[in-house]
Amino acid sequence: MTMITRLPVYPLGTKVNRAGHLVIGGCDATDLAAEFGTPLYLYDEFTLRSKINEFKREFGKRYPDLLILYASKAFINGAMALIMNEEGLGLDVVSEGELGIAKSVKFPMKRVYFHGNNKSLRELELGLKWKAGRIVVDNFHELEMLGRLVKEKGVTQDILLRITPGVDPHTHQYTSTGTIDSKFGIPLPMKEEAIKKAMSTRGLNLVGLHFHIGSLIYETEPYVESVKFILNFAADMKKKYGFILKELDTGGGFAIQYTIDNPAPPFASFAEALTSTIKAECRRLKLKLPRLVIEPGRSTVAQSGVALYTVGVVKDIPGIRTYVSVDGGMGDNIRPALYQARLEAVVANRMRARMTGKVTISGKFCESGDILIRDIELPAMKAGDILAVAGAGAYSIPESMNYNAFCKPPVILVKDSKARLIRRRETLEDITRCDII
Repeated sequence: MTMITRLPVYPLGTKVNRAGHLVIGGCDATDLAAEFGTPLYLYDEFTLRSKINEFKREFGKRYPDLLILYASKAFINGAMALIMNEEGLGLDVVSEGELGIAKSVKFPMKRVYFHGNNKSLRELELGLKWKAGRIVVDNFHELEMLGRLVKEKGVTQDILLRITPGVDPHTHQYTSTGTIDSKFGIPLPMKEEAIKKAMSTRGLNLVGLHFHIGSLIYETEPYVESVKFILNFAADMKKKYGFILKELDTGGGFAIQYTIDNPAPPFASFAEALTSTIKAECRRLKLKLPRLVIEPGRSTVAQSGVALYTVGVVKDIPGIRTYVSVDGGMGDNIRPALYQARLEAVVANRMRARMTGKVTISGKFCESGDILIRDIELPAMKAGDILAVAGAGAYSIPESMNYNAFCKPPVILVKDSKARLIRRRETLEDITRCDII
C-alpha cells in the first residue's frame, strides 16, 4: 500500500502535485505548514459544505419536514457558525460558551436547541434571555428550575424532553449515551412522570421528544429500535394525557470512515432507516407525522479537517519500535488516548516516497499515553517532515488543552487555493492571562 491509497479519508478532491506534496482545497499542505506553523488544523470548505448538502439531500427527499442541527461540540467558532447559518442549519449547543458563540455572530436563535445534562441556573436564564428556540430538558431538576424561571419572567418556552430509550448502539462505552445506565436523559421508569410534569407546568410548551444513543454508530438497527420505542411511548402519552408529538429529535452519531480498512455506511442508509421507520410507525399508531430533527456533528465536519505536524525526534529501539515524535499530540488531539481512536497519516512533503515499515507517531507531552497513531506503515521519517493526519475535523480542537502550558494551534479554512485564518494560535500571553500574582 502506498500513502496515496489513503487519500479517500482525506477531504474531497485531495491530490498530490508534481512536487509530490499533499494538496488540499487547492493549497499545498507543505506551504501551509511553512506559512502558519505547526501544529496546524485546516478545514476544507468544499468538503464541509458537501457533507452538509448530502445530509440535506438524503434526509430532505425522504422527509421534507426536516430540521438539521449542527452538533456544535464537534467544533464551533464564529466562522463555523456562520457557515452553518448560510447552509440553513440550526445549532445544537450544550453550554453557555456554545450559546454565546452563536449569539456573537447573530445566529438565528429560533434555530438553536439548548442541550446539556447539568445546565446551571445561569445557563437556563441565558437560554430564556437570548430566546433559544428549544430547551432540551434532560432531568427533573432542570424541569423544576426552568418552570420557576418562566413563571418569574412571565414567558413561555418551547421544550423537548430527552428520553433514554435503553438501546445499546454497539459503540465505545465513552460515546454510548442511550443505554439505561447513562448520565444523559430521563430514565425509563420516570418518563411518564416527566410528561405529566412538563405538560402541567405553566409557561413550558412541550413540543416534542429527543433521544441520542451515541456516537460513531455503524448500524441502523439501534436507530430503528429507538424510534419505535419513542413513538410507541408518544402514542401512549397521547391516549393518557393528550400529548401531541410535534417534533421528534433523533440526535446524531452517524459513523464516518477514519481508516481505509473501516468504511462507514452512506448517510442515505441512515436517512432511509430513520424516515421509513417514522412513517411506518406513525401510520400504524395513527400519529400525525412530526417534524424530524437530526443533529449530525462529527459526520458533518470530521473528514474536512486535517492536522499538520512537523516531525522532530525519530527514536529507533532495535527489535522493539520506532517512535516518530511530532510537535503536537494529546494536547491538540486526545481522541486516540481517550477513545483508542485509529487514524490515518501521510508524509505531506514526500507523498510518493516508498513505505519502509511501521512506526508509532508520538506526541511531545509528558505522558506515555501520548500516542497519536500506533504501528502505521510510513516511509522512513526525518526531522522536518510534515505529517498530515486525516479525520481531524471533529472533537480534536474542542477537546484540546493547555497541558504542559501548550499553546492551542491555529485553525484555517481552505478553498479554491486560498487559506483563511479563522482562529489564531494561542500565545504565552493567552496562557498566563488568567493568572493573578
